Amino acid sequence: MAASRYRRFLRLCEEWPVEETKRQRDLGVVLRQRVAQAFREGENTQIADPEACDQMYESLVRIHTNYYKNKYPRLKDTSFTGVTVEDCKMILATDVLKQMEDMKKGTWRKLREKFYAKKPEEDLK
Repeated sequence: MAASRYRRFLRLCEEWPVEETKRQRDLGVVLRQRVAQAFREGENTQIADPEACDQMYESLVRIHTNYYKNKYPRLKDTSFTGVTVEDCKMILATDVLKQMEDMKKGTWRKLREKFYAKKPEEDLK
C-alpha cells in the first residue's frame, strides 16, 4: 500500500507547477522536498500513520485542483485594495522583493556597501 501512496505523491509532484519567479519560496519546490524526505526509501518506505498520509494527499489535491476556488467562486478577481492576481504575482516575485529590500536600506548603508570593498575577514588580519 505504501507503494501506491508513493506513486500518487510522485504524480502530484509532477503535476504541481514550479513558479520560477519565487525562487526558494515556491510551494511546488517545498512539496517535492517534503515528499523526498517522507519517502526516503521510495516504494519500500514504511508509513507510520497511513490515515494522516491519505488526508495530507487529499488536502494537497484540493489545493492543486482549486477545489475551494471553484466551489466558492468570487464575484471579482481583486482584493479590497483593487490589486489584481497578476499584480500580486508580480509584487511577490523574488526579484521585486529583493529590490524592495534594497530600497529599505538607508543611504549611509548603501554608500558603505558600495565603497567598502574589503571583506570583514580582512579587517581581522
